[in-house]
Amino acid sequence: MLRWIFGGREAQSSAEKSGVLRIGEEQPKNCFTELQVLKGHFDIVRFLVQIDDFRCASAGDDGLVLVWNVETGERVQELRGHSQQITAMAVFRCGDVRLVTASSDRSVSLWDPDTGNRVQTVLDLQSSVKCILVLERLSAWISAGEQLCVWSKDFRLECLKEPHSDTGISSLIELPKNRVAAAVDKSIVIYKIMPCGDTLAIVEVSCLADHQDHIRALVNVNDGMFASGSHAGELILWDALDCSVLAYQHISREEPQTGTQSHVGGPKPSEMSIQHLASNGNLVAAAAGSGVYVFSAATGAAVAYRKRAHDSDVLHTALLSDRSAEPNGVTSDVLFCDLCCVCRGSELMSCSEDGSVRMWDIQELPLAGEPASPGFFGMWTLGRSSKQTCPASKKTPDLPAIRTLELTGDLIGHSGAVQMFLAFPENGLVTCSADHQLILWKNGEKQSQLRSLALFRKLEENGGL
Repeated sequence: MLRWIFGGREAQSSAEKSGVLRIGEEQPKNCFTELQVLKGHFDIVRFLVQIDDFRCASAGDDGLVLVWNVETGERVQELRGHSQQITAMAVFRCGDVRLVTASSDRSVSLWDPDTGNRVQTVLDLQSSVKCILVLERLSAWISAGEQLCVWSKDFRLECLKEPHSDTGISSLIELPKNRVAAAVDKSIVIYKIMPCGDTLAIVEVSCLADHQDHIRALVNVNDGMFASGSHAGELILWDALDCSVLAYQHISREEPQTGTQSHVGGPKPSEMSIQHLASNGNLVAAAAGSGVYVFSAATGAAVAYRKRAHDSDVLHTALLSDRSAEPNGVTSDVLFCDLCCVCRGSELMSCSEDGSVRMWDIQELPLAGEPASPGFFGMWTLGRSSKQTCPASKKTPDLPAIRTLELTGDLIGHSGAVQMFLAFPENGLVTCSADHQLILWKNGEKQSQLRSLALFRKLEENGGL
């Protein structure tokens, strides 16, 4: 859809021959029929953060931080100060809303998004910061990379910790009881932050070494659970209180045996690597290679998957709704989530290196005359012989009914890899890409109604035609 606006993608013709699912130009469940290109960056745009209901900030390899009004598409602020690429960005809401940015120039800065002024900055850090985590309950924030630093809201360094790995910390999430989980190579290190006089101290309380490969993603599932995904396709669900393993899944490199599709030449080395995890509290979505996989948080079992969801690796996902969580099993035409009001029928979104953003509906499979082939479940390894601490393998009858992912919308406007996206309640979807641009996707029907209302008001003000 909308391929004609940008003349399509060069790789599309060859990709049409692959086993990737396609959707035609007519997409009745896709409300995003209008787009606005937002220009201002001159290198890859990697980060988007939501400031409030009508503003977001973007940042990337050009070192710029741009603030946008998503109602109008106007660039309202340009934050200049970093000399190299932005490596992390977060919104700090302890008091006035602020932006925290980190850069390869080994500095971190605090910005006022209303004025564009840099409020605080710390220079000459020992190493670049890879991730930032805001702890609003403690009025503090953490920067992590080769070092883990806890900062007060006025940019005072409270304490510092050296991870026991040359790779440093790649991602962080907050856990209950003033704890944080840090991905350090193949392990997850649990730290506790405690008051120490007038400052804060951080201590290591445990190290979870159940992964066999480098951990690529961490995500909070709900108040009692979090999930991690590795380069080898391992997905582990953890108890957020005692950090025990609740479920273990391994996404195999082998093709499932339920379809006629085949992949000549075998998978590339990174095909099953989990690049991103997302959750809505009831389901966990994993972006693994060019596929999207959905798991039940309650059982840890696979609910639905699309092994070839995109032409290239999936970089970002978002679960928008879970029908099983709706009362009486009733589903509305428009599904709501904490992020946005989305198009009718869409429950999952994904974006990829192939330049597209796709919307998916998680649907029940029709009743079959015969039971599913065992090969369908063959791609899921529910236990590990080398790890006795993992839960025992579940029997097939205990698994929930496997559902399917139906493609409901295909947003193609970028000419480079789509790094991530943000959804807004009233103003559509914002995507950022390696093509140096952002695209603001709008509900065409709603925009048409707004233009009509504006015209009628104008006519009333002028006394009619």
